[in-house]
Amino acid sequence: MFTPNFRYKEGPAFYLLVAAGGLVAAIGVAAAYYMEHMGHIVTNMTNQIPWALPHVFAIFLIISASGVMMVASIGTLFGKNVYKPRARLACLLAIALLAAGLSVIMLDLGRADRLPVALTHLNPTSEFGLNIIFYPTFLTLTSLYLWTLMEPRMNRYSKTVDLANLIWRLMLTTGTGSIFGFIVARQAYGTAVLAPMFIISSFAWGLAIFLIIQRVLYGWSNMVLDPAVLKRMKNLLGIYIGAVFYFVSVYHLTSEYYAKQGDFEHFILIDGGIFPMLYWGGFVLLGTLLPLLLIFHPRIWPKPGAVTTAAVLVIFGALCHLYVLIVGGQAFPMEIFPGMTATSSFYDGAIEHYVPSLPEILLSIGGFGIVFTIAIIGARVLNVLPQDDIAQLKASGSLTD
Repeated sequence: MFTPNFRYKEGPAFYLLVAAGGLVAAIGVAAAYYMEHMGHIVTNMTNQIPWALPHVFAIFLIISASGVMMVASIGTLFGKNVYKPRARLACLLAIALLAAGLSVIMLDLGRADRLPVALTHLNPTSEFGLNIIFYPTFLTLTSLYLWTLMEPRMNRYSKTVDLANLIWRLMLTTGTGSIFGFIVARQAYGTAVLAPMFIISSFAWGLAIFLIIQRVLYGWSNMVLDPAVLKRMKNLLGIYIGAVFYFVSVYHLTSEYYAKQGDFEHFILIDGGIFPMLYWGGFVLLGTLLPLLLIFHPRIWPKPGAVTTAAVLVIFGALCHLYVLIVGGQAFPMEIFPGMTATSSFYDGAIEHYVPSLPEILLSIGGFGIVFTIAIIGARVLNVLPQDDIAQLKASGSLTD
């Protein structure tokens, strides 16, 4: 049977956290209603940049939903005892992240009431159409896996369900990366490296979110995470960060190798205004190098809040990277006739300028409010708080292997 986690206090902290998360989510929904009522003219999206800031946040949340489940799989499938108590919380966060990401993207597209049409008129030749299958199935498998973890009679099926979930979410994340990888109408996209880049990115971003929520729940419960456990998890995050940087570098080096992509890479990395600033300052410096310093410096990482700060910076760097990839990739014009200049009344060959409007910003941030609210309420109702038996972990060598 599912049992409430009575370790959490029913004091003002719970209601304050729920109110804060609910308020942010409500503001996001109100912004979406305003855009729906007034029309997308109140946004700064254009025909050239229809995927704007809310899409950046939505894709981040969806990819992170897939990646956070890796925390559970490391324990269930790969037998790492440190991660086994964290499987339930990982499932809850995966459900919350996917729900928030889909909410943001549906509210941003407009006419959310047309969702039944997409559900009943599936186009299997479209990556967008296939998502109608990927997302509900992922939610079903994750919920089923959570059930096998919480119901003792179903524990023996946990590994089987988790394996199915792992295979499915790899397909899901590959499909999300392929949405861009299959697009040939934008020079930033159209490369197979985007699929594995999205997969490894999901691991890093999901673990970063997990570490933050875990820190909030432990603080709420007046508990402290054992330094040995924290060390294992922060080292894994550091490995993920390095892998993400590798794949992003390969992506840009691959584009730079082709002569036709030279102008685009110059735009993104050097003279594209906000995009080089976000790439070098946001993703490389604040989202990669500084977190690695906080994680691996022997005198810094044991300090309170150092690993959590690194996780926050990883999320910030991820949003910068996605903004450069998604918005920057649309802002740069498609080179229809190489070596020639093309102009028309449709602004062919012109670089598009985009600055997020206030409703777009509020809707985007509202996604995090949805995640936080679901996570706090879910953690209160379900028994998902990771509780480590440090003596047993040390005796089994799980903290030293």
